Amino acid sequence: MDLSGKRIVVTGGGGFLGSFLVENLRARGGTDIFVPRRRDFDLTTWDGIERMMTEARPQVLFHLAAVVGGIGANRDNPGKFFYENAIMGIQLLEAARRHGVEKTIVAGTICAYPKFTPVPFREDDLWNGYPEETNAPYGLAKKALLVQCQSYREQYGMNAIYLLPVNLYGPRDNFDLRTSHVIPALIRKFLEAHKSGASEAPCWGDGTPTREFLFVRDAAEGLALAAERYDGADPVNLGSGEEISIRDLADLIARECGYHGRLAWDTSLPNGQPRRCLDISRAWERFAFRARTSLVDGLRETIVWARNDLRI
Repeated sequence: MDLSGKRIVVTGGGGFLGSFLVENLRARGGTDIFVPRRRDFDLTTWDGIERMMTEARPQVLFHLAAVVGGIGANRDNPGKFFYENAIMGIQLLEAARRHGVEKTIVAGTICAYPKFTPVPFREDDLWNGYPEETNAPYGLAKKALLVQCQSYREQYGMNAIYLLPVNLYGPRDNFDLRTSHVIPALIRKFLEAHKSGASEAPCWGDGTPTREFLFVRDAAEGLALAAERYDGADPVNLGSGEEISIRDLADLIARECGYHGRLAWDTSLPNGQPRRCLDISRAWERFAFRARTSLVDGLRETIVWARNDLRI
């Protein structure tokens, strides 16, 4: 599919990943890109979705909008995270079917995987257990959209694909400590501790879980490549293939932030899923996607951005 001549809607296009995807699509020649804002189109309501569809008349729809957050935010808002993500996605896909959208690209979540998925996570293991408890409501709400994409393809011939980006990070991320994910939270903590001269900085859990991270600009490239080249029913992981423990990650970020104090691990706080590392072979086989940004390079760019934005 040549995206340059298409009418494109990117839900969540004003957010973290969405803003980079919009830039990527424009670099590919996209000139008719519509980004719905919640103040104008509440996508948790059928009226908001219908008005967006009627106004934008998309030929290609990227669904990135989501209610998201780190472990703390998931723990505090399980009902909200389940309902708003589920109702938004389910109604949006139904509207896309009714309006004859040529292709729909849905961004799922790595939280959909079972808590004890064998490493590396393969897409065929998605249904082999229940997700990690602290983010299960969010993960299951997004996982339902995979079923919807596949069932609509089977019954209606709808071209809807489903991608599973691993933990994202990069410039423009959410650095609010109440709702942020691990990398922006650690960056903010260590920048502030370095500036204040604090002797220690708090960290969640015991540092033993592992994670894989994907730089946001690479994730945007993966989404665009899939839109151009992939038309299959199978879900596809988007990741970097690099696994790192949270303790090693914290040490790396502290060093890059110039902070040399003690890292105070609070083991009364949850660790989350024990391990996360993806099998990324399917993305390469199906649409030739491979991450290009190393974790160190991505962190350095993110830290520079955070220093300027937060004025720390």
